[in-house]
Parts: sequence; structure tokens; C-alpha cells
Amino acid sequence: MKGRTIILDHIGQTEAAAYLVDGKLDDILIDHQDAPRPGAIFRAICDRPIKGQGGMMMRLPEGETAFLRQGKGLRPGQPLLVQVTGIAEDGKAVPVTDRVLFKSRYAIVTPGKPGLNISRQITDEDVRDELLATAHEVFDSPHGLILRSSCEGADAAEVADDILAMTALADAVLPEAEGTTPEALTEGDGPHTVAWREWTGAAEVVTKAGSFVQMGVLDQLDALAQAKIALGEGFMYVEPTRALVAVDVNTGNDTSPAAALKANLAAARALPRALRLRGLAGQITVDFVSMSKAHRKQVEQSLRASFKADPVETSLVGWTPMGLFEMQRKRERPPFPKHLIEGI
Repeated sequence: MKGRTIILDHIGQTEAAAYLVDGKLDDILIDHQDAPRPGAIFRAICDRPIKGQGGMMMRLPEGETAFLRQGKGLRPGQPLLVQVTGIAEDGKAVPVTDRVLFKSRYAIVTPGKPGLNISRQITDEDVRDELLATAHEVFDSPHGLILRSSCEGADAAEVADDILAMTALADAVLPEAEGTTPEALTEGDGPHTVAWREWTGAAEVVTKAGSFVQMGVLDQLDALAQAKIALGEGFMYVEPTRALVAVDVNTGNDTSPAAALKANLAAARALPRALRLRGLAGQITVDFVSMSKAHRKQVEQSLRASFKADPVETSLVGWTPMGLFEMQRKRERPPFPKHLIEGI
């Protein structure tokens, strides 16, 4: 199977979307029903400040709690519109922000931040002028507007419709900020909608039920339960613990400096996909095969290039005195739910 393919299907009764490159699973989105989806918007009620952190605990509907990192100036009992920014760790509050965005495939409406901006990735001045003209025709709002890179090559009518839809949604949700009880105002996008919104490159789209089985997606998902990942040049283990995700890179029997560099570079290229498919985030520590400081620079350059293309925000912290490489990854997805594929 050559080319790029997006498959919209279900695993059992759970909505999911898969992204394949030449038949190889490159990304997977699986709905999680046990917690609010990222992007969901709530009217939350301020509960209590967290001293020393400057944050505020918030009350959500149905007894859920949220944590707002910047809570300065807020008082207990005050209502506030917040948006879910990621997945809560077990036993912790849902992370939220008060900088609410209304995001779709082509347009992002930004309340409180007026102005019209176009993605810097669109460099053709004629295209930028055409997008500005489209936006000025339909966008008459005190909110701000960002036109995403996916607008390049898109139909002008579709871009206009997206702008109007996000503006209307913002105008409907923002007046609901006032109230004495917490309330869910939007539920956030499911995997099929997120795939449409974010996987914007040219690809074949398959929506037939049962396509995960027919196109080998479930077989590839089985491998995600295994910690060991073959690299071609050695192998690595990716294992989540309570405190962090531990990655151990090995060469096998060949312990030469050349083999070490090859294995480490292969691991640097493979790591974003391995973390993305498994939904792993938080603090990540990589134990590369021992190498010279000159080779470390090559590996770090490869890591930065690999994670630059990854959709999940990852901060590459650097090397520890013991020669480990540390990074911090945003929790945008839940860990891969192994139970879903058991028995299918």
C-alpha cells in the first residue's frame, strides 16, 4: 500500500482514526470517554487557590475538578470560561486554560486577541492576499482570527464557511460565561473530527466500517503493547513508569562506536512515532548507547529534527551529568488503551 491513507473507523464501539504512510501506522487517535476531551469548553467555578503555585482549582460538572495554572486575580466562587488543554494524570485535576480558542481545519477564532493573522508557513504573497480578501468579506467581529497553513490550496468558499462557523460558535459560547454552576458548553472534537481538522495533507480517506481489520491497522496496534521496538540498527525499549517514561537504546552484540551511533540515530528518528502511537508524555528519559560527545551533537540534531515534525509539543531539555537525555512532552492524548484490542 503506497501513499498516505486516513482511515475513520471504530475499535469495538470506540471511535478511532488511523493515519498510514505506505501502509505503516504513523498515527492513531482513539476516543476516551472517561475524561473531558482536549478542546472542550466549560463554565467552571473557581474553588480554591493553590498557594505557592499561583494556580486555581476549578469545579467542573459532575464533580470533576480542573487546575488553572494562572489564577492571579481570581476569587473563589467566580465563574470563568476555561478550555481543556490535555489529559489529566490518574488522580490529578484536568488541565485547563482561560485562553479559549475556537479551532477548525482552516480558521482559529481568538476571543480577546483582535487582529487578522495568516500562518507564516504560507509564503506566497498572492495566496496571502487572496486569503485576506476572503477573510475581510465574511469576518466582522471583535475577536481575532488566524488562518491556518491548511488554507493554502483550499477552496475559498470552504475557508469562508469555516470562518463563519467558528465565529458563530464563539458568539454562542462566550455569553455563557456568567452563571453560578459549572456547565459543559462544548464537548471537544472526537477522533474523526480531529483527523479532518489536523491531518490536512493529501491522502486517501477510507470510511468503510471494518477497514481497521481489512487494512491491517489492528494487527499493527497489537505491537504497541510490546516495550521492545526494532530499529533496524539495534533496538530500544519504551516503558512507562509512574514517574516517567524510560527509553533504553541497545545495539545488540555489536558494541563498536559506529554501531552505537547508528543505533542512537535510528532511535532518535523512531522515538516521536513510538511515543505518539502509545500516547506517552510527561517526563521522558532516554538512555542512549554510550558515545562520544561529538556523536552526542549528531544525535541531538537528529532528535530536534524528528520532534519538529511531530504534532505533540515536546521540549528537549538536554543531557544530564550521567549521559541521559531528558525531554518533557505535553499530555495531549491518553495512554494507548490496550484493553480495547484484547479479544478483537
